[in-house]
Amino acid sequence: MLSPLAAELNERISKTNPNVFDMLSDLGKSLFFPKGILTQSAEAKQKAHRYNATIGIATEEGAALNLLSIMKYFSGLKPNDILPYAPSYGKLELRNRWREELFLKNPSLNGAAISLPVVTNGITHGLSLIGDLFVNPNDTLLLPDMYWGNYNMIFSVRRGAKIVRHSLFTVDGKLDTEAFSQALMQNSTSGKVIVLLNFPNNPTGYSITKTEAMKICDGIIEAADAGCNVIAVCDDAYFGLFYEEDVYRESIFGLLANRHERILAVKLDAATKEDYVWGFRVGFITYGVSNGDAQVYEAMEKKTAGAIRGNISNCPLVSQTVVQKAMDSETYHEEKMSKYEILKARAIEVKNVLSDERFSSVWTPYPFNSGYFMCVKMKFIKAEEFRVTLLDKYGIGVIATGEHDVRIAFSCIEQKDVAELFELMFQCAKEMIKEAIR
Repeated sequence: MLSPLAAELNERISKTNPNVFDMLSDLGKSLFFPKGILTQSAEAKQKAHRYNATIGIATEEGAALNLLSIMKYFSGLKPNDILPYAPSYGKLELRNRWREELFLKNPSLNGAAISLPVVTNGITHGLSLIGDLFVNPNDTLLLPDMYWGNYNMIFSVRRGAKIVRHSLFTVDGKLDTEAFSQALMQNSTSGKVIVLLNFPNNPTGYSITKTEAMKICDGIIEAADAGCNVIAVCDDAYFGLFYEEDVYRESIFGLLANRHERILAVKLDAATKEDYVWGFRVGFITYGVSNGDAQVYEAMEKKTAGAIRGNISNCPLVSQTVVQKAMDSETYHEEKMSKYEILKARAIEVKNVLSDERFSSVWTPYPFNSGYFMCVKMKFIKAEEFRVTLLDKYGIGVIATGEHDVRIAFSCIEQKDVAELFELMFQCAKEMIKEAIR
């Protein structure tokens, strides 16, 4: 039976925007944030001025009970900053701080009404929450033909989505916005489509231009105008790592939030790559929809927090505290810029090295202008065979992402080593092609 709390949230959403309610999965419609221990503990935290015997942690003289052998690794932090449970929504100070940064980094959001970000255990967890909230078995998920393989596990294997692929690039190496729009319109008759927009793209390292961003938005709006509910999921894992001038330096979320009553824009981002804290697992999920008032956003946040509560309970407080304090540092943006310049220099070096026409005899590079990765399409040999030979004979590791596609993470290669890396890859490919011809 549907919980009265879930029914109340559903009513809030459907009253403000019934299309968003229709986007929810069966599980999404059942989700709610319980008024149990956490709610009672929150109330006690505000009012229990004498004794607070609610939360399941141990304390000593007002502080979280702790071991010196653990606390000695956290200079400058107090036990209560890192050891207790965080709220299922995430630490409020961090949520507010991240929202401030969203508006700074995305001027197109100026004046937009969006939700308060909910903290996730990295973007993968955020994607899984999207699956819980919005994906029923056989719902259509639109993906490019070059995509992060874990999408299949998250949405198809775990949630039963039907994945429909479209070409990412045209034959002449341009972003295929027409293929995207056609695939979306062809599947719009189902009444609901989940679109996954991943820029900078993993595995190719390609980010869209402003013109391409507008064409993608136009395609989504066209489908919405035709009566299709579109959940536009913006996977912004590598946001900010843009290396060329013509790249659109905002999230496409800003162009889609508040745009159409049948478009729910969802932004997934994280300190993971933006702040170079991969193992911290601090991510965020933010919603934007036309007619999105405080009621609908609060309801969506509660459903999201309920999904977290019923899965991992909450995300680690220590990671959230460190990220928040780093963001409040006066040198935060300066430090980020210095690391960005390191990655940009590596990307430029890759482009300079690959401009050598010799390499065209063994592979063709895919367009790239951002992120951590770039891909090449192998000629005459298969990617997996090349990967294994390169590893066994040269001690070089790359990723085979398709029959002929190979992904290279230049993010973890020193600039001075880029030329040698590709030279050895070239040598290996030539040897394999020569052997194949015999």
